[in-house]
Amino acid sequence: METKQILSLHQVSKHYGSIRALNGVSFHVPEGSVFGVLGPNGSGKTTLLGIIMDVLKANAGTYSWFGLPPHHDQRKRIGSLLETPNFYHYYSAVRNLEISAAIKGRGADDIERVLRLAGLWERKDSKFSTFSLGMKQRLAIAGALLGRPEVLLLDEPTNGLDPAGIAEIRELIRNLGSEGTTVIMASHLLDEVEKVCTHVAILKKGDLVASGHVDEVLANEDMIELSASNLERLEHVLNAMPGLKSLRRHNGSIQVIFGDGQTAEQLNRSCFEQGITLSYLAVKRKSLEARFIELTN
Repeated sequence: METKQILSLHQVSKHYGSIRALNGVSFHVPEGSVFGVLGPNGSGKTTLLGIIMDVLKANAGTYSWFGLPPHHDQRKRIGSLLETPNFYHYYSAVRNLEISAAIKGRGADDIERVLRLAGLWERKDSKFSTFSLGMKQRLAIAGALLGRPEVLLLDEPTNGLDPAGIAEIRELIRNLGSEGTTVIMASHLLDEVEKVCTHVAILKKGDLVASGHVDEVLANEDMIELSASNLERLEHVLNAMPGLKSLRRHNGSIQVIFGDGQTAEQLNRSCFEQGITLSYLAVKRKSLEARFIELTN
């Protein structure tokens, strides 16, 4: 069964004079995904969110929500938190959400649900001023969820939070994703995308570097390190194998990367069939950090 696309971008470009904020960016956001738009500061993430929320106009390209051209009616299906919301410090969590619901014109009957989702129901009558930073951000996300939007849009949701607050927000986003809400979030933190997102688009200076499932985009060929009593013979045998992408000697062993997903077991068997008994064999996984630096450098 084909996955429904919640958001599709086709060659979206935006420039400010000579500055190109986005260059022909295209990707799809599948229904029910937690989709990370990842990139260093200045890569075009916030511009992209502004365009899909119809706050900014693209210079070229098109996008569609729910398979339909952009239309103001779609706003009811999308909850967003693109900047710090203005909550009243001396009002309770409930009162602040009542005001948010009145401004939106929907969600007044939804306050208990969103506070429970955000883990704030026990503190519903506490003044906003008594909340920790993490709780304030969770209340802001609760406000964005009023009226049961199908999609939640977040710009750098953990910015400025302490480690406890970061953990709270990440858990909330994961929970929303597991309940079927499609979440689209911009982040400059690889760690965040790796821990929270199912899919990712990586931007660098307005260009789309890669997009797709997190495991695929941030996957990296495993490096296999191996050794034998006769290194010359081993090197000769390895060089003759199909799919070899790189080979280098390192501290008395040989490090190889195969492009065809050669496993350590297959490699061991191939060497043995060529009359080489390996004295050492280990898989060294390249870190996601290394892969991200590789993609954005």
